[in-house]
Amino acid sequence: MNTTSRLRNASRIVLAAVLLCAVSAGTAMATPSTTYFTPATTDIQGYGVPHITYDSYFTVFKKGENKGDFPTDVGLTIGVLPFEKLQMEVGVDLLEPTDDPLFFNAKIGTPEGALFKGSPAINLGIFNVGTQTSKDKARTDQNVGHILFGKTIPVLGRLFAGYYLGNAAVLKNSKGETDNHGFMVGFDHGFLPTKDKAGNEFNRMVLAADYASGKNVTGGGGVGLYYYITKDIDLLTGPVWFNDSGINGSWKWTVQLDINFP
Repeated sequence: MNTTSRLRNASRIVLAAVLLCAVSAGTAMATPSTTYFTPATTDIQGYGVPHITYDSYFTVFKKGENKGDFPTDVGLTIGVLPFEKLQMEVGVDLLEPTDDPLFFNAKIGTPEGALFKGSPAINLGIFNVGTQTSKDKARTDQNVGHILFGKTIPVLGRLFAGYYLGNAAVLKNSKGETDNHGFMVGFDHGFLPTKDKAGNEFNRMVLAADYASGKNVTGGGGVGLYYYITKDIDLLTGPVWFNDSGINGSWKWTVQLDINFP
């Protein structure tokens, strides 16, 4: 496929994604690429590479009637721009069991060093774009926009920080008060470097942590470990805590499976 054809196909995918979010206008996160619990990472899915995720959040040592597990999130994300210095991903999540299970997300950004030597990675995006907008039902149109910056610090790892702003009619605390904005921070550090049979280098394990402020469905964070079975398949697990237990309940344990199809 030549460059012109690739650009046309990418433009069509981007336009379709924008229209999808425009017409679509829970308690579990339905997100783009994430660090751990929040989208506090400047990673963007590679062009034309589908990414499937299976995320579960469940309570530990709780009686059955007080479990408060989150719906299971099955998500698909794909990169849609064939450029090195400007990248974009779009995604859809299915949260079941819920009454309105579909959520959409998208983000665009530049990797580190793209704007000038030593420049941080920069992302603009939106997540938790739900389909239920009726005032007479439990609305899911959280529509959380965010801006993020990321930078690799030698030896330490990668650091991320940014700001988010969501739909004031939906993002509220457990008292019904509007709390629709805050900051997000994230961190990851890979270790146990290895190579596969094809000579591809990757870290066998990655320590990850993140946090989002605000007493709303987004507020909270956690710390856990990724184990990379291959460079394209990983398993993440660890605890997650929340800023408002009246919304998300008590802390939970998460197990997440991620698969790329290069």
